Amino acid sequence: MITDAMIEFFSHVLSNPLTRRAIKHGLKKDRDGRVKLDKYLEAYAYDRELKSLEFKALKKLIDAGLKAFGNREDLLKERLRDAYWRRGFISVLRGLAEFGLRKPFVPGAPFLVVWDVTYRCNLRCKHCYSTAGKPWKDELSEEEALKALKVLADAGVTAIAFSGGEPLLRKDFFDLARTAKDYGMFVSIATNGTLLDRETVKKLKESGVWFVQISLDGTKETHERFRGIEGIYDRVVEGIRNCVEEGLITCISTTATKLNYHDVPKVMDLAEELGVQWFMLYNFIPVGRGDFDMDLNAEEREELLKELWRRLKATGINFMSTAPYYARIAMQEESSIVPTHFYNSNLEGKLKVLADFIGGCGCGRFYLAMRANGNIEPCVFFPLKLANIKEFESGDDFLEFWKENKVLNDLRNKDALEICGECRYRYVCGGCRARAYAYFKDYMKPDPGCIVVERKLKARTQRIS
Repeated sequence: MITDAMIEFFSHVLSNPLTRRAIKHGLKKDRDGRVKLDKYLEAYAYDRELKSLEFKALKKLIDAGLKAFGNREDLLKERLRDAYWRRGFISVLRGLAEFGLRKPFVPGAPFLVVWDVTYRCNLRCKHCYSTAGKPWKDELSEEEALKALKVLADAGVTAIAFSGGEPLLRKDFFDLARTAKDYGMFVSIATNGTLLDRETVKKLKESGVWFVQISLDGTKETHERFRGIEGIYDRVVEGIRNCVEEGLITCISTTATKLNYHDVPKVMDLAEELGVQWFMLYNFIPVGRGDFDMDLNAEEREELLKELWRRLKATGINFMSTAPYYARIAMQEESSIVPTHFYNSNLEGKLKVLADFIGGCGCGRFYLAMRANGNIEPCVFFPLKLANIKEFESGDDFLEFWKENKVLNDLRNKDALEICGECRYRYVCGGCRARAYAYFKDYMKPDPGCIVVERKLKARTQRIS
C-alpha cells in the first residue's frame, strides 16, 4: 500500500514537468495489454536489464529518489516484487501525472474497490447498510462478475475487498477471489465470521485472500442482539482464532452505535487478547436498516476515537477507524502518526505537508464501492449511483470515468465543502461525505458527526436566533 516514503519519493520524482511527460508515456500499454511501467518496475526489482531508453530513464529517477527509502535499494526492490505493490506504485505515478500534486492526493485509479458480491446473508443485522438477507434478482452473473474483475484489473485497481451480504454465500466466491489474485490485486474479505471454520479459512488462503475483516459488535449478548441471531458469538470468536492461526491478516471490525457504545472498549480488549493485527472502528452511517436514532452524537464519537488513539499508541495492534476525524485527533495530539482508513503513516518531521497530501475521507478518491448488480457508488454507505460496471468495456473506459465524473471531482475538492471546507483540518479530514448525504441529501454539506462541525452549527444557530 501507499506509504509516506512513497509519497515523498513521488513528490520528488514528478516535480519536473519533463519527468511527468515521461511517466505518462510509460503508463501506456504494450501490445500484450500490459502497462509499460509495470514491466520496467518488475525488471528493476529482479535486477534484469532492458534495452529500452525509458527503462534506463526510470532507473535514474529511482536512484534520485532512493533517499525516501533510507537509500535502501534492496527494500524498494523487495516491495516491487509484489504485483499489488507495483500496482499501487503505478497508481500513485498515474495520479500525479493526471491530477498533479494536489491536496489531498488523488491516485490514478482507485486503490480499493469494496464489492458487495451478493446480498444473500444468514444474519439480520440492525445496522445493515445494504438491508441484506435475500440476493437481488439482478446480481451479476459469474460471467459478468469475471468481466468486472477484468475491467478493474485493467484499470490498475490495487485491491479488491469482497463484502455483502455475506460474500461466502456466493457460490463462485473462491473463483472470483482467485481470479483477482491472479490479476495481481490484493484480495480481502469482509465477513460476519459465522462460516469461518478451519477448512474454509484454509480455502480462503489458498484462493489468495490475505486480509480477513470479521464483524464483532460487543459482548455475547450485545453482539447477538445486534446481529439478530442467537448462538453466533462463539462461532465468530472461533472464526477469528482460526484466521489468526492460519496466518491471515486478521481484523476485528466494530460498528459503534447507541446500541453497543459501552461495549466497544470490551471488543478492543478482546482484539488484544486474540492477537489480531487490526481493529477497525466503523463510522456508523444511518442508511439501509440503520436508522438515525442509532447514530452516536459527536461527543460520544470523539470519546471513542480518543480511546482508539490511546490504544494505537500503547499496543502493537493497528487500531483504526473509517471516521475521517481520527486523523484530526492525531494532529491535535501533536503526533507524528496520522491514522487513515488504510494505514498509519509516520510523518515525523514533515507532518503538515504530507498529512495534507494523504488526506482524510477516501470516498470517491482512494476507493469506490460496487453493488452486487454492478452499480458503482462513492462508498458503501453512500447510495448514489455514478455508473454501472457493465457500461465499461475496458480499463481505459473506467479510468476515463474515474477522471471525469462530476460527483467524484466534487468529493475531491475539500475547499468547496460547507463548513468543513473552512476548517484547518479539511485536507487531513474533510468530514464524512456519506454522513452529510444521509443527513442533508447533499454530499457537500457539513458532517454533523464531527465535534468541530457541531460547535460551528450551534454557533451559527445562536447568531441567527
